[in-house]
Amino acid sequence: MLLDMCTNHRHGMSVSCVLAAAAIVSCSRAHPDAGGDSGSATRPPTLSAVRTETLSSPAGASSSEPQLTASDRGVILSWIERNSRSTHTLKFAERHASGWTAPTTVASGDNWFVSDADPPVVFRRPDGTLVANWLVSTNRKLEGSDLHLTYSQDNGKTWARSFLPHHDGTQGQHAFPSFFELPDDRLGLVWLDARAQAANPEDLDASMSLRYAAFDRSWKQTADATVDTRVCECCSTTTAVTADGVLTAFRDRTEEEIRDNVVSRLENGKWSESTPLHNDNWEVDACPVNGPALSARGREVVAAWFTVKNDQGQAWAAFSSDSGRTWGLPIQLDDGASLGASTWSCSTMVPPSQRGSRLQTIARNFDCAASDLRAASRHR
Repeated sequence: MLLDMCTNHRHGMSVSCVLAAAAIVSCSRAHPDAGGDSGSATRPPTLSAVRTETLSSPAGASSSEPQLTASDRGVILSWIERNSRSTHTLKFAERHASGWTAPTTVASGDNWFVSDADPPVVFRRPDGTLVANWLVSTNRKLEGSDLHLTYSQDNGKTWARSFLPHHDGTQGQHAFPSFFELPDDRLGLVWLDARAQAANPEDLDASMSLRYAAFDRSWKQTADATVDTRVCECCSTTTAVTADGVLTAFRDRTEEEIRDNVVSRLENGKWSESTPLHNDNWEVDACPVNGPALSARGREVVAAWFTVKNDQGQAWAAFSSDSGRTWGLPIQLDDGASLGASTWSCSTMVPPSQRGSRLQTIARNFDCAASDLRAASRHR
């Protein structure tokens, strides 16, 4: 199994990358409130046979916002470089057996909305098409942004004119996208959408929604719909493709300010009603900037998320055998407290090996001095 990690060095320093090959030992601490085995709760999760290799980075000076994506052709590292005139440039390089390709520019702008919590991404589709996104600032007061998409069919030599998946015309936030493949070579995505807030800026109760769009193989938009009408304002989204269709997870928001993580399934062209991964009942009158993560193989799915209980941050994981319709008892990944992260998800999902029989999750617990890797797995 290959675990990919990038560290984000800001203020003029370059992006550095670490690739770690890890064999994961099972962690089986069940949720204490759900009747789990109290004896197993004392066994800490362990990592064995960990090997790390530090690689030279293809990123230049003043680089930040690194992201890694993988395809059959290799691993893509994308990042933003900023020059002295405050112009931001999105670049990427792809790593093959021979090393990194030369950095390639996707787009540049002096009006971008740049955030550690929501960096741009470059990824390769199964047909070889490259896709990228970035945010353009629209309204500083509202922290508004437009979500720009583009694609390249000649390996990054040229890029299509950027376009938007949203058409409301407001200056609210359109951000935190997650992409996924659909049948018939279509591409889908979900994102946080603040059109209701932007249309009523004085209405403090106006809700952030989660929306969905799809594009066919000719890049004609074929869908524009709402997934959930009230979600957390700035927590990242995530998606996974199961044997039964697309599953998305995100942090919800109730009228009572309970901000637990939920899932929704795309079935027959419509999204199901959101259901909780687990009823954590975390009441917080602010966005924790910390969304869930998903990984899937067939009908097997694993989710990981951050929550707070008794003023202690905690990292959890849960498994599903029916494409996310129901979930098993959650497993606590930390030793009782997790700091999570203010700008990154506390959890990084590791896709299961095609030859293996375990579905695995790895959580990263951050603090100012160190990061801690924790793992959980389930044997079939």
